[in-house]
Amino acid sequence: MKRVLLWFLVICSLLALLLTALGFELKRRWEQPLAISEEGLLFELKQGDSLNSVAHRLVDQGLLDQPYMLTLYGRLTGLDSRLQRGEYLLPHGLKQAELLELLLSGNVVQYQVTIPEGLTLRQALELLARQESLERSLDGLEDGRIAALTKNYPSPEGLFLPETYRYVRGDSDWNILQRAFAAMQRLLAEEWQDRDDELPLASPYEALVLASIIERETGVASERGEIAGVFVRRLNKGMRLQTDPTVIYGLGSEFDGNLRRSHLRDEENPYNTYRHHGLPPSPIALPGAAAIHAALHPKDGDTLFFVARGDGSHVFSATLDAHQRAVRKYQLRRRADYRSTPQPEVK
Repeated sequence: MKRVLLWFLVICSLLALLLTALGFELKRRWEQPLAISEEGLLFELKQGDSLNSVAHRLVDQGLLDQPYMLTLYGRLTGLDSRLQRGEYLLPHGLKQAELLELLLSGNVVQYQVTIPEGLTLRQALELLARQESLERSLDGLEDGRIAALTKNYPSPEGLFLPETYRYVRGDSDWNILQRAFAAMQRLLAEEWQDRDDELPLASPYEALVLASIIERETGVASERGEIAGVFVRRLNKGMRLQTDPTVIYGLGSEFDGNLRRSHLRDEENPYNTYRHHGLPPSPIALPGAAAIHAALHPKDGDTLFFVARGDGSHVFSATLDAHQRAVRKYQLRRRADYRSTPQPEVK
């Protein structure tokens, strides 16, 4: 009897030692960092993934030596249903326990895309299409969803706020465009509500049109209000805006980089503000928040003309004579085909 008891104690001791050793080994494996480089690793948790599939993918990629601990943990805890889908950055030194915390956190990789002020909608769509992490779903300007979204306006041009937008993998260019449209609607409504009195603008859309011209004409941010003031005063006086960017926009693909006098005389171009009074039919670009604010809060003054100095800034003049002197001083000596904006009437 004593011998049996002795053997029993020996076996129990051995089992205890074995279980202790196994426990230490499991703890060591659980806390062992995955074989991730110092740069980290992008890992996408896809729809339908479980801890079992995640573990096997990590083994296949050589990051984990065996899948069983993660798989067993997932089955015992039922955490599979709580995994947050998306793309994660797995850092160097990440342990299995930390991996699990990360996949439950939803702290997925954030991307961002910046749509610069002054782009046309076509250019903005091309920019979005170049983002590798953004799903491409739009079929250019001709996509029916764009037409449906902007159906209450003459053109989709200018209706999307140029801004920096954050997104995650799986988001699409259409998603960004919808957000840009909603952002522009909010901004335009807020700015219109707080606009200056006695502006020659009948609607928020007209403010958007003017803002797009201001955006394209502004080279130095501090001059934005003065440029807006010039255009507002010209509109109030019934003067034509006479601004090159509108003509260029109307030419479309026909424009080869050289704006000719024949272009300025073309009455068939509805965007030719040298021939047509008032605002053009639609915006000519995507104006930013500052340009919209300037259109609705133009700087007071008496200037009606401006000419580029050649460094991005302008000389502003209140009279045609002063403007012509500025043109001669800053531009005509440099190149014979120079046009200032706005410039005198084209005969």
